[in-house]
Amino acid sequence: MPATSSIRVQTLDHVTIVVKDLERSRQFYCDVLGMEEQDRPNFAFQGSWFQAGDTQIHTILEFEDSGPAGDDGKKSTRAHHFAFRVDDAKAAAEHLKACGVPFVAGPKERPDGAVQTFVTDPDGYIIELCSTP
Repeated sequence: MPATSSIRVQTLDHVTIVVKDLERSRQFYCDVLGMEEQDRPNFAFQGSWFQAGDTQIHTILEFEDSGPAGDDGKKSTRAHHFAFRVDDAKAAAEHLKACGVPFVAGPKERPDGAVQTFVTDPDGYIIELCSTP
């Protein structure tokens, strides 16, 4: 492997997750988290795209070639998850509680003072909402 790479990653473009119900996922990502649904190319399989700042979440409706929807079942802040930066993770937690979103942990403060809240989406994927100190 070369000591230096000519590749320079610019940003995370998108995360793709397999879901069981596109509308239920749309409600969570748009109505609960405030993302905007985006136009999506006319793939041969069903799905939806949501914009979160510079990053997109791509959902694919579970089908024979997609793999299973949902996470591996381990509900821990140290399990597979993806994180979104928000203005105030504590305020976000209050909103999520009011919406009946299942919690994994938090809000809690990291050693550097950032605040983290961990919840699950409708398919059980763990999502972290974090805010800087």
